[in-house]
Amino acid sequence: MNSKEKQKTMTATNNGFLHLIFNLILLVAALGVMIVGIERELGWTVIPDVLLWACWGLHIGGFCVIQPNHARVLTFFGRYVGTARQNGFFWINPFYSKRKISLRADNMDVEPIKVNDRNGNPIMIGLVLVWRVEDTYRACFDVESTNYNSFVAVQSDAALRKVASLYAYDNMDNQGEVTLRNGADEINSRLEDEIRSRLEIAGIEIVEARINYLAYAPEIASVMLRRQQADAIIAAREKIVEGAVSMVDLALKKLAEGNIVELDSERKASMVSNLLVVLCADESASPVINTGSLYQ
Repeated sequence: MNSKEKQKTMTATNNGFLHLIFNLILLVAALGVMIVGIERELGWTVIPDVLLWACWGLHIGGFCVIQPNHARVLTFFGRYVGTARQNGFFWINPFYSKRKISLRADNMDVEPIKVNDRNGNPIMIGLVLVWRVEDTYRACFDVESTNYNSFVAVQSDAALRKVASLYAYDNMDNQGEVTLRNGADEINSRLEDEIRSRLEIAGIEIVEARINYLAYAPEIASVMLRRQQADAIIAAREKIVEGAVSMVDLALKKLAEGNIVELDSERKASMVSNLLVVLCADESASPVINTGSLYQ
């Protein structure tokens, strides 16, 4: 979107200190004419005295201080003149309307909202947003600028709902899929782009947008927690069994290579069964020492 903002350059004629001296001269002149006219009872001094006081009052209305990271949007009877971004003490045409606007970064913590993810599960999701005004023309004239926070909050809420509905909260069955839980970088980047497209009309730049809260909605949180626990237990059991099988295989190979003992198929099966029970059990095994023959 093309910007209509025009930079208003402050020159030597806008030097506030020079105009302050000139304003003091006007004040002294107005006071002098008034005193002389009163003392000498000169009626004709009323008109120039009134003009001097009018010029002084009008001139004093042109003084303006622009703080760092602030700007003044200048309009002349409804016509946009430009934006003054230079910092300092200036004198600007007193007939110009000077709207103050902050260019500093601001942050917003969007409270968690309830949204349905791609699978239809209700979730709670929130975000933190850092933004600032970039285009003063659009910020002042394209949107209602009395309350930026309200506009940013509503658009951020809408963008968050849209992005959250495009992804599943989690997917244990397909580990390669991007979800709200494991795809932080991609999700945040998508969220920034969505919010930026919505706030561009207001001339607002998005510095950062990221999800800072993510959870299942209370009504399904306990059920999904049990599901996650079950998935975690199954995954752990798979690792335990895989390790136990490799250890049994190693034990059998070591026994065979060292000619320590010869086992037939039945005894090998019994040994494998016992080792798997010991290695895969939740509790420590209580071994029984056989002091007799292996075949008794």
